[in-house]
Amino acid sequence: MSQENRIPESLFEVVTFCADEQKAFEAMTRFRWPNGVACPHCGSVGVTAVAKRRIWSCKDCRKQFSTKTGTIFESSPISFSKWLPALWLIANAKNGISSCELARALSVTQKTAWFMLHRIRLAMQAGTFEKLSGTVEGDETFVGGKAKNMHLGKRGKIAGRGATGKTAVMGMMERGGQVKAFVVKDTGAGTLQGLVKAHVTKGSNFYTDHNFAYRGLKWEYNHDFVSHVEEYVRGEVHTQNLECFWNLLKRSIKGTYTSVDPWQLFRYVDEQVFRWNVRKMTDAERFATLASQVAGRRLTYRELTGKEYLPLQ
Repeated sequence: MSQENRIPESLFEVVTFCADEQKAFEAMTRFRWPNGVACPHCGSVGVTAVAKRRIWSCKDCRKQFSTKTGTIFESSPISFSKWLPALWLIANAKNGISSCELARALSVTQKTAWFMLHRIRLAMQAGTFEKLSGTVEGDETFVGGKAKNMHLGKRGKIAGRGATGKTAVMGMMERGGQVKAFVVKDTGAGTLQGLVKAHVTKGSNFYTDHNFAYRGLKWEYNHDFVSHVEEYVRGEVHTQNLECFWNLLKRSIKGTYTSVDPWQLFRYVDEQVFRWNVRKMTDAERFATLASQVAGRRLTYRELTGKEYLPLQ
């Protein structure tokens, strides 16, 4: 690989490399089209470059497009010299990076940085339909503030203890492999078992806690469970690996983001899922993986702030 095409191996190299906007543009173009530029409208490779404007013209559908067209960057006035460092920072920050910190690092406003981070989280969404197999752990957790820390007006509207007033997240982890996690509307048997059947191969070993919602899985899976009232581990039967993932998720939310709207929580879950699934990669590989996933995903500010959109399972 030539020096020009080499993937930066540190944040310093990314910032230094992206100081030249032309180089940053060329790098992002290679990430998006590693096998050559193709029209995002019709898929044709018969394109003509308009170098001075950094765009292309398709010979077949006759539409013009840029590297940003059809990606998380579309309609963004922010240059690639700032987008690429942002990709590096969020991909390699174990506990995430706040919009205030990113704003200071890139010399943009906090509102702009917040929008950038959410666009990048969209690129972090796992697009694979491959099911988990082998030995899989299943568990659910609840994310949200404690009632005692809420304003008295809100606290009075919440009755009960534990998960009351919090948002449920269900997760499945293949031991030694990938993790999948989803914000769910409830933790009933129909919801949880439906997710298991959709994302775990039949016949797999499936281990959970004593939650009765999983009990009907024994007909399609080798299901076993531990009662946390009595024990946390019984031989191979436990959910300790998934508990580690929950700890990382909650650490990033409580320590870095501090306040997350329930209807936006799935984006932060996607971020931590991505980070876990590429944990064995180097920083450069994580950066390159994320940069290659920006196409085919677009998030407008109206969609981001429109509370009518709540993709719960």
